Amino acid sequence: MRTNAALATTAMGRGRDSLAVSHAGKGHPMQILLVEDHDLLGMAMKTALEQDGYNVWWCRDGEAAVAALTQSRFDVALLDLGLPVLSGEEILRLIRRQSAYIPVIIVTAREHPRHRVAGLDAGADDFVVKPVDLAELAARIRAQIRRQEGRPSDILSIRDVDIDLRGRVVRRDDQPVHLTAKEFKLVALLARRAGRFVSKPDLANELYDDGYEYDSNTIEVAISAIRRKLGSDFVITARGLGYTVPK
Repeated sequence: MRTNAALATTAMGRGRDSLAVSHAGKGHPMQILLVEDHDLLGMAMKTALEQDGYNVWWCRDGEAAVAALTQSRFDVALLDLGLPVLSGEEILRLIRRQSAYIPVIIVTAREHPRHRVAGLDAGADDFVVKPVDLAELAARIRAQIRRQEGRPSDILSIRDVDIDLRGRVVRRDDQPVHLTAKEFKLVALLARRAGRFVSKPDLANELYDDGYEYDSNTIEVAISAIRRKLGSDFVITARGLGYTVPK
């Protein structure tokens, strides 16, 4: 009989092609893999992260986490250690065997220094001890995303426009500009990928959950509003490619 780790490795191998394709795509919304078996804490973390604009895939055991990793691309993984079916350590080892890099933050009640050392040595990027301060956790997630994107801060500057990703504030010529939540999410997504085209379907994924049928005019209306507020040349459209914010 194969061990849990062997079964998980097989599952990851079967899903490797889809995982690689997902990483190869551009313009995906910021996605968090949350692996937490405590219902109240998991729901609190999921709600707080979604309020910060992330898409959150919440798994309550290791087996579900392995399945999620074969189906989607994640920007950061939040990983408990004491999980049903597969332990957090097993999942971390499996993640680090994949070619695509995913920042991993361990979130656990195990507070002894040896657990922190073991987790970091196993490939974790950060370690948070429960009870979790959600504001601190959000800051640690932002730090991991900045490192992945090579940014020194949470403020993106595109010509005369400054976008504060943390404060969700946009300024043009140092004057605040009011954007709706939808407009801000689009601006943030495009600014993070300045100089690259993002397709309309990828922009829709930033605004809506998977499976939601949206009106394509919604994207065009939002882009039009962004151009009115931030300048007609802030967002460029190319047929067949999508939208881009020039650097």
